[in-house]
Amino acid sequence: MTTATTVLIAYDQPLVREGIASLLALQAGVRVVGTAENGSAAVDLAFERKPDVVLMDVRMPVLDGLAAAAALR
Repeated sequence: MTTATTVLIAYDQPLVREGIASLLALQAGVRVVGTAENGSAAVDLAFERKPDVVLMDVRMPVLDGLAAAAALR
């Protein structure tokens, strides 16, 4: 039995964020565990849900993707 790779998606544009989530949900072995609209929300969700991968936009409001990645390190 294989375990799915869990993914958190952070993107400020809702249509893009949900589109990526929908595409990833169709992939075998991938499970989307959350979506966030900014870097701050992504950091909070990542600490809560502990995804294997965080797919994040670089430019977002509140906290950009680079700063959010640094916070997750």
